[in-house]
Amino acid sequence: MAGVELRAYTDDDAAATLGVFQRAIRETASRDYTPEQIAVWAPEEVDTDRWAVRRAGAGTVVAVVDGAVAGFTDLGEDGYIDMMFVDPAYARRGIATTLLEHVVSAAVGRGLTQLTVHASLTAKPFFARHGFVVEAQRFPVRGGVRLTNFDMRRVLEPDPMAERP
Repeated sequence: MAGVELRAYTDDDAAATLGVFQRAIRETASRDYTPEQIAVWAPEEVDTDRWAVRRAGAGTVVAVVDGAVAGFTDLGEDGYIDMMFVDPAYARRGIATTLLEHVVSAAVGRGLTQLTVHASLTAKPFFARHGFVVEAQRFPVRGGVRLTNFDMRRVLEPDPMAERP
C-alpha cells in the first residue's frame, strides 16, 4: 500500500499498539462477538508495561500511516502469528495485506515452511483469502467466557533465490 511505512516496534509504540488492539476488537470484531466476549478479549484495564514487554519480545512490526500507528503484527520463531490488528480508522486500505506480505517474506527468509495463526471469526476470511486453511475450530475460554477462533495454516514456498546446498 502506498503511504504505509513498516518498521520495528519501539517502546514508544506501546500505547498506540494497545489502542489499535482494543479498537480493532471493540469496533471491528464486535459484529462477530458478543459484548461479554469483547469485554474479556479487550478489557478496559490493561497493564501497558506488560503489553510493552510482550510486544518487544514478540518482534512486533508496526504499520505507520502519516505518522500514526495504523496496525501491527508479529511473527514467532516457529511461524506463529500471535497478533495482527489494524485500527478501524484504517480498515480496507491494504494495511493487513501489507503486514502479512512482510510476515511471509520474513518467514521465507528464515527458512520457515509454514505460518500458523489462531484467527478470530472476524479475521478468518482475510487469512483464507491469503492462502490459509482451517485446521480446527477452537473454543478458548477467557475469564469464564467462551470464545471461538480457528487454527489456520499456510504452507510457504521456499525462496527460489536462496542458495541450495
